[in-house]
Amino acid sequence: MSNLDLSLKDMMTIDGALGVAVVDYNSGMALGQLGSSKTLDLNVAAAGNTEVVRAKLRTMEQLAIKEDIEDILITLSAQYHIIRPVTGRKGKGLFLYAALDRGRANLALARHRLREIEENLEI
Repeated sequence: MSNLDLSLKDMMTIDGALGVAVVDYNSGMALGQLGSSKTLDLNVAAAGNTEVVRAKLRTMEQLAIKEDIEDILITLSAQYHIIRPVTGRKGKGLFLYAALDRGRANLALARHRLREIEENLEI
């Protein structure tokens, strides 16, 4: 089993996980995804969240902010959506995406777990 597959399975073990993906933000394509298609279209989520990441990176460049994005959090009334760019050299241009059920998820633990998964991801 590839590291990508293991990472996706690890992401789905986060409490409240509805769907997860590893996305290439250069193309907007999900390299891998897991979750219920009834709950969430992960291909649409990958493409849409690619635009979020690109917009934030452009804004940071225009503001001359020389820091890395740890994660981007979008809160909905019933869900959390977490976007975590991969910072390692092997994963440059990728981000982890997790959609979580807000009633079952622990946001702090989810962010911590995504950081661990991101640090170990090799593509």
